[in-house]
Amino acid sequence: NKGLKRGSWTQEEDKKLLAFVEKHGHGSWQTLPAKAGFQRCGKSYRLKWINYLRPDIKKAKFNP
Repeated sequence: NKGLKRGSWTQEEDKKLLAFVEKHGHGSWQTLPAKAGFQRCGKSYRLKWINYLRPDIKKAKFNP
């Protein structure tokens, strides 16, 4: 996948993803980059949303 961005996410990317999901909903991850003009693959956006950005994610310390 030449031309796709890799590595750490910027705050700007986080904001753009949050705004896009707020406006259009989540679920069409494969088509999201083309629709939104993003530079990463759909899987990257799905994982970022599921693991870090979704509103219902628990962010407390883990205590076994």
